[in-house]
Amino acid sequence: MSQNAAPVVPAKELSTPVHNPATGEVLYNVEHASVDEVTAAVARAEKAFESWSQESALKRGRVLFKYMELLDANREELAATLTREHGKTLPDARGEVQRGMEVVEFACGIPHLMKGEYSENVGTGVDCYSIRQPLGVVAGITPFNFPAMIPLWMFPIAVACGNTFILKPSEVDPGVSKILLRLFLEAGAPEGVLQVLNGGKTVVDALLHHPSIQSVSFVGSTPVAEYIHKTASANGKRVQALGGAKNHMVIMPDAPMDQAVEALMGAAYGSAGERCMAISVAVPVGQETADKLVLALKARIADIKIGNGTGKGVDMGPLISQKHLEKVRGYVDHGVTEGAKLVVDGRDFSAPDKKGFFMGCCLFDGVKPGMKIYEEEIFGPVLSVARVKDFNEAVDLINNHSFANGVAIFTSNGGVARQFAHQIKVGMVGINVPIPVPMAFHSFGGWKRSLFGAVHMHGMEGVRFYTRLKAITARWPEALKAEFTMPVAK
Repeated sequence: MSQNAAPVVPAKELSTPVHNPATGEVLYNVEHASVDEVTAAVARAEKAFESWSQESALKRGRVLFKYMELLDANREELAATLTREHGKTLPDARGEVQRGMEVVEFACGIPHLMKGEYSENVGTGVDCYSIRQPLGVVAGITPFNFPAMIPLWMFPIAVACGNTFILKPSEVDPGVSKILLRLFLEAGAPEGVLQVLNGGKTVVDALLHHPSIQSVSFVGSTPVAEYIHKTASANGKRVQALGGAKNHMVIMPDAPMDQAVEALMGAAYGSAGERCMAISVAVPVGQETADKLVLALKARIADIKIGNGTGKGVDMGPLISQKHLEKVRGYVDHGVTEGAKLVVDGRDFSAPDKKGFFMGCCLFDGVKPGMKIYEEEIFGPVLSVARVKDFNEAVDLINNHSFANGVAIFTSNGGVARQFAHQIKVGMVGINVPIPVPMAFHSFGGWKRSLFGAVHMHGMEGVRFYTRLKAITARWPEALKAEFTMPVAK
């Protein structure tokens, strides 16, 4: 088989049960699309592109303004569906919806965002200008952990630029995507501009190999991101594939310990650690700082309330599935075997009714490079403490890791913070901010094995990703004579 030949796949995969992770009950079964259904969806998107791409940017922006209003009016439905299918707490779900809406708000300014450049009289009677034009049919493949926010990071900018978009959400919590599509159509978007296809690898491969798909956006694990990038690139597509992470937080001796502990608690255990921007490694500088930090974290973890995300005052909900719960427990087992000190063991936590996919907070001390729990992304409520002697050792530790998504430093010294921001080889940096996710008008993305492809997500990077730049050089002379030499400025 040639490198970019489509793989042989079954015409239709089976359905996937969607669970409520807090109870373990099956809510419904989601049917997977077949390869033929993918082909039909692409054909609809191509047809819709013919007219949608010709609409003025102003008109496309007005659809997004209406969409923003509808998202705002239905944010509680979105958050409730998210919590029911994913398990994160309702306040966390509401925050996710809000961060997604902010990208829609950014995309409403598309008439300004797509403006080109103009240079008059670059030669005698010659003007040069550039314009941005949409790609065509584009696709997005999104993960389970942010079923509202990450789709909203992709398709609003893509369709605002004039593309049509096919969304393949995670098959384990696809309910939010169905609502996002319903509201988009209600906002006045034509049929076929946005479509949702459910499924697994069969659907993904069909999108990656379809010749009419112009670009693919992906967020998920590094092995899959690498596969998406390699396969889609081999088929001539633009790709932005965001992968895994191992985010560190440096705690300097001058950092306010109470603030650092509270920041770590939310960043490590919020959403049960199922975030690509979660802090999973604390890096205290100096033994005294480390000892104080571990004691404070251990005491604070005892106060964490774990339960159904709809419950009042709940800090942390369940993990997404029984399979993932067992995987995270396995990492903790491995950490103990490798010699790390398990200060807090949450493996045996269970809900009072013994239902759901729950796990308690885990805290390791004495974690070192080379350990599996340090090198790999766990994606669960597991925080590792890696002690270092000084600032330079902290920087070297982080810069030597294969992941480089996000990082943070807590300090009261502005000079140290500035030095850290400039020396660290990581895509997103927080200074006294534990989870440095950029706002919608900036762009999101890591370095090294946390990102495959050159372009980050949303903000102006998103506009550039979903458009092609065209430069036009024009002259309107009174009399035209053939020129047989290279044109030069006169």
